[in-house]
Amino acid sequence: MFEPVHGSAPDIAGKGIANPIGQIWSAAMMLAHIGETEAASPIERRIEDVLARPEYRTPDVGGKATTQIVGKGIADNLSK
Repeated sequence: MFEPVHGSAPDIAGKGIANPIGQIWSAAMMLAHIGETEAASPIERRIEDVLARPEYRTPDVGGKATTQIVGKGIADNLSK
């Protein structure tokens, strides 16, 4: 099973402030585990790219970005 360590964060559900990186990274780890490194590597690189930019930080890491902004930032960068 692959899931972020912090779980589903029900206390902040629906508020748009959850950091989606743990869940997305879990998916990349699963892909790597089953041998799909070509699929996992771009996701991991995009996570690194997004983490380096302050506009993609959610409140848990001192930013103001929403769950959607961070997820979209990673997804949009995957096509580049």
